[in-house]
Amino acid sequence: MTLTQATLGQNTLLKQALLVLAGSAIIAIAAKVSVPLGATSMTLQTLAILVVGLTFGSRLGAITLVAYLAQGAAGLPMFTLTTAPGLAAFVGPSAGFLLGFVAMAWFAGFVAERGVKSVLGLSAATLVASALLYVPGLAWPALVAGGLGIEAGWVAPTMENLLGWFMLPFLAGDALKAVIAALIVSGAWAALGKKSA
Repeated sequence: MTLTQATLGQNTLLKQALLVLAGSAIIAIAAKVSVPLGATSMTLQTLAILVVGLTFGSRLGAITLVAYLAQGAAGLPMFTLTTAPGLAAFVGPSAGFLLGFVAMAWFAGFVAERGVKSVLGLSAATLVASALLYVPGLAWPALVAGGLGIEAGWVAPTMENLLGWFMLPFLAGDALKAVIAALIVSGAWAALGKKSA
């Protein structure tokens, strides 16, 4: 049982559609929130994605992210301020991460559906989901974009550039957001348990 099912009851088609719209809107808002972190800044986008996955479950979480990407591809202001608008986002430097968001939400939801509710269990799951996001995120500028012949200054020709531009500056922020997502959802489960006790 997911957190949304525990709080809202069984999912009807209308309820699922409203959750997808609400989830994609929350992710879009979080994508616009920029928090300074050392030499770089981070958005709250992946925090929102993890919370959506953990609360909606694997299927509805993934559908929410597909809807989010479709809305962004249609030109709605869904992505971060540094991501190109519309379809251009899917050939830009963050294209691999955008597509990886679907798997990130699915994985977080899959773990939540297995009954994991503790801070430690959810933290482990969200840290793994965050780490897995780097697979398509790094593959796009390292292999796919270069293999497709995309000529851009961001296509990473060396491992040093790849890690320095696309991974290392964001690791601490992603780990922090993963733990915060776990705290939010485990706290919600604890509050729900006290309310029903």
